[in-house]
Amino acid sequence: MPDTPAAPVLLGHEPGSFPHSVLAERHPAIIRQVRDAFPYGPGQHRALDELLKSCLDGVLEPLPEDAGDVERWRAWGLDDHVGRSWFDVPWLWSESYFYRLLLEAVGYFGPGPWQGVDPFRPFKHAELDAPETGEELAALDALRDRPEPERARALLHGSLWGNRADLGFRLSAGDAEAAGPVPALVADDSEILWSLLPPAGAGTLCLVADNAGRELVPDLLLIAHLLGAGRIGRAVLHVKPYPYYVSDATTADVVDAMRRLVAAPGAAGEYGRLLWAAMADGRVTVRAHPFSSAPLPYAGLPDDLRAEFAPATLTVVKGDLNYRRLVGDRRWPPTTSFQDATAGFPGPVAALRTLKSDVITGLTPATEAALVAAEGQRWRTAGTHALIQVNASNDVRGQ
Repeated sequence: MPDTPAAPVLLGHEPGSFPHSVLAERHPAIIRQVRDAFPYGPGQHRALDELLKSCLDGVLEPLPEDAGDVERWRAWGLDDHVGRSWFDVPWLWSESYFYRLLLEAVGYFGPGPWQGVDPFRPFKHAELDAPETGEELAALDALRDRPEPERARALLHGSLWGNRADLGFRLSAGDAEAAGPVPALVADDSEILWSLLPPAGAGTLCLVADNAGRELVPDLLLIAHLLGAGRIGRAVLHVKPYPYYVSDATTADVVDAMRRLVAAPGAAGEYGRLLWAAMADGRVTVRAHPFSSAPLPYAGLPDDLRAEFAPATLTVVKGDLNYRRLVGDRRWPPTTSFQDATAGFPGPVAALRTLKSDVITGLTPATEAALVAAEGQRWRTAGTHALIQVNASNDVRGQ
């Protein structure tokens, strides 16, 4: 992976920057929301208040010595960062560690009655139960009679845009790009993606999930379609091993989304039942590797996970955080080659991402210039643009 002075690691120390706003504003707001969402006891309230104070004007505190994963966090750099300001360590590291400390504060890791209780569960369930979710699932019925390539393309865009499925279920990227001086899709390697997943394919798709709720449902629908259409023979869905980044998907969230699909009428229910059967016979498996919640880029993949991705026909990496981990959480020049930035990934890889943070690679100079002229730097973080990028050259299966 490139490592040049032109691409410094992102920190949160610059007032007015997006990373600074996350650390100084978003994290305190999350603590308050979690505090109000559950009838926690005095001990948890004290721990949450201490974490809030630390976020606002303190330093990173260590994990308890008896924490089950303390040695793992030490391997990830804990001892180098404890005692430093949240704003002076790599942003990816400080964000990830914040969620680990938040879970510690609410007693997620136990022992005790709150062990395993997801502090973000009410927010995730509200999305699944929203009327809009039912409307989005009902829209699948309109795709029934479309040719398979059109259905596949619509479901790919549904997965790309997540809970902006009103855009996602349109039948071409052109529809989503019609408004505004700059296309909504700033990079589109979808034809390369489909070349890796041909109609008569029988390979393995790894999908690294991003958010739960209304963003996980389109991911499951895409997997179901690819299985049913014979474009893949097997899928491995990678999720987080514990609640993370408010809405990132865990195994429990997969179960909730599956139940929502199976209970739906029409095409959505058919896809849900296909997935349920595929999980029962092993064509779809769920993986929750500890590294999925690591505060590190994918350049640091452990050997066992690297060996899982390497033989896959394609790994699809979903969402903004996973993109940051894929290319490295650095302030790359936007025209930096996506292929170069992902050269260390052990197999063909695709990124499906709505732009919600500063990190970006793989743009043409003309696209970058048009975005800046139209929107300044807001295009990087507003969530109004997206990309489909593919590196098909990483293939170590024969080595």
